[in-house]
Parts: sequence; structure tokens; C-alpha cells
Amino acid sequence: MADAELEGRELGVRRGYRTIFRGIDLSLRRGELLQVIGPNGAGKSSLLRVLSSLMPPAVGNLYWQGRPVRAGDPDYLARLAYLGHTNGIYPDLSAIENLQFAARMAGQRPTADAARRALSELGLDGVADAPVRTLSQGQRRRVALARLALTPCELWLLDEPVTSLDEASSAGFDALLARHLHHGGMAVIATHQRLRADGAVLNLDLALART
Repeated sequence: MADAELEGRELGVRRGYRTIFRGIDLSLRRGELLQVIGPNGAGKSSLLRVLSSLMPPAVGNLYWQGRPVRAGDPDYLARLAYLGHTNGIYPDLSAIENLQFAARMAGQRPTADAARRALSELGLDGVADAPVRTLSQGQRRRVALARLALTPCELWLLDEPVTSLDEASSAGFDALLARHLHHGGMAVIATHQRLRADGAVLNLDLALART
């Protein structure tokens, strides 16, 4: 589709002999948010893994800027930030150390001040130096989300990002997402609750793609 950065054509996922979904077409342009909804077991997490290139689709094809994406494509992976159900943070490191480590793994060298600013955006000023194992589940989720502010990527693929967050923390994430979209970023978010976001919001209901 013209001007689309990310496209999926006739995507399908199977588990064993069972088809989870099939025939998924999607396209995402700069500044757009795609919300993936559906009941548990509909394949929301599986679709995100396909879109991240961590799992090949059983059928169909994925395209980035018009070219096919293969499993583990390093150029494509450098463009995206993927956050699954698990936070992917280290309990014995502090919040700030976790952010710096993740940024170094992405080839960046952020300052401590930059990491603190990213944590501050998610309301974590007071726990920046605390070991993650001492934080609540909601605080740990916010540490994981703060990586989005520290290491900007064009495409966000997020699985239930506001799980365990209270209303104030969810509002902080909404502001982070709105800024990302305003500056031409894109996001695909699997969610049970509709997110508040300015700009173009698309919806994909996987319940309609089940067999």
C-alpha cells in the first residue's frame, strides 16, 4: 500500500495443527497507532512476534518500506522496540543501570542524566538507583517502558504495555506514546483496553480472523 512503512499480507499463525488466525492484512504509516484487540488466545502476542520478525508466519509475508522482512532481519530489528509480557529487566541492577545496559545493547551510549530523564517521564525519579528487585510490579513495568524514551525507535511493538499500571502511570505512558506518534513514530499495541492517543488510531480485531 502506498506510503505504508509496515505491511502484512495474508498473515496466518498456527500452533501445531490448529490455525490461530489467518488472512490478516495490515498497513501502518508514520504517525499511526494500530491497536490489536481480541479475547485471550486469539493470537495477539503471536501477531506481535511475527511483526517483530522473531517468529515467521505460517503463511503470508511481512514488508518494511516495501521490502520483504525475513526472520531475525538485523536492519529491521534496529528500527523497532519490542516489549512482550515479560519486562526483560535484571532484578539485581538498578532502574538506571537497566536502562543504560539496554541502550548499550542497542549500540548507544546514553549518559546517566539521559537515563534519569527517561525514568522521570514515567514517574520513577525516586527509585532510579534502587535495585529492580525492590520495586513493585507496576514500577518494574514502568522501568521497561522507560527504555522507549531513552532509545527512540521508529516502530514500537508492545504487548499489554499498561498492565499493572495505575491511572497516573497509564497517563504517563499515554503522553509518551502521543509524543512518539506526533514525531512520526508508529506503534502496534496488543491491548484489552483502548488507549488514549492523538492522531490516527486503527483497530484490528483478531476475533474476526479466527477459524
